[in-house]
Amino acid sequence: MGKILAITNQKGGVGKTTTAINVAAALAANDLRVLVIDSDPQGNATTGLGATKNPDRPSLYQVLLGAAEIADAVLHTGFEGLDLVPGDKNLIGANLELVDAPRREFRLHDKVNSVRPEYDFILIDCPPALDLLTLNALIAADSVLVPIQCEFFALEGISELMDTIQRLRESFDHPLQIEGILLTMFDDRTNLTRQVANDLRDFFGNMVFQTVIPRSIRLAEAPSHGQTILAYDVRSRGAESYIRLAKEILENEQKRGQSAQGAR
Repeated sequence: MGKILAITNQKGGVGKTTTAINVAAALAANDLRVLVIDSDPQGNATTGLGATKNPDRPSLYQVLLGAAEIADAVLHTGFEGLDLVPGDKNLIGANLELVDAPRREFRLHDKVNSVRPEYDFILIDCPPALDLLTLNALIAADSVLVPIQCEFFALEGISELMDTIQRLRESFDHPLQIEGILLTMFDDRTNLTRQVANDLRDFFGNMVFQTVIPRSIRLAEAPSHGQTILAYDVRSRGAESYIRLAKEILENEQKRGQSAQGAR
């Protein structure tokens, strides 16, 4: 049964999509079956994985509105073991069209369970807003991965997100976990980066991944070629970082599994 991770932060420009597609590729490189669901109307994860936007093909929009099953929307990417449910600008309309729909918050949860046994990991790339699309992703997910840029407003934004997650747990009786907080666009040459990183680690402790994602031109270039960083430049610092992050996620998963067995 695949584990579902929502990759979210209501602040834009923190590396959500970059993290979604590159963690997915690094997990797939470990001989795992991985699905990326592009829940952002900008559709950047879709183009970043080399898929062309085709209005005649089902996307996440049709899945959420009940016009298609999720299996019908799955595309195979050029990366072995890595599949995609594309997103497009129609998702903007889903926020409005689902307002009065029954089980509007559970549309993705109900749909994704039909393909969950086929994958080891399912990663949902969320839009930079706490809207109905993000709510669907959080309710479908087992845990949340939060990319965060080391800047002045980072602590304020993450506090708001943690409050939202706590309210969601209570309102929907959903035991959503924190997979981890990921420091992105990391530049340890600046005092601000080091200060914010230290503050986050002091406050959130082990919830902050040990792996950090550096500022990288190669990481920024890769999506314009429709490639993950592992395909574009596997020897780059960015590729090495996402490979380490995937390893850390798998190690944490193994530790949780061992703890669960020990508690029985």
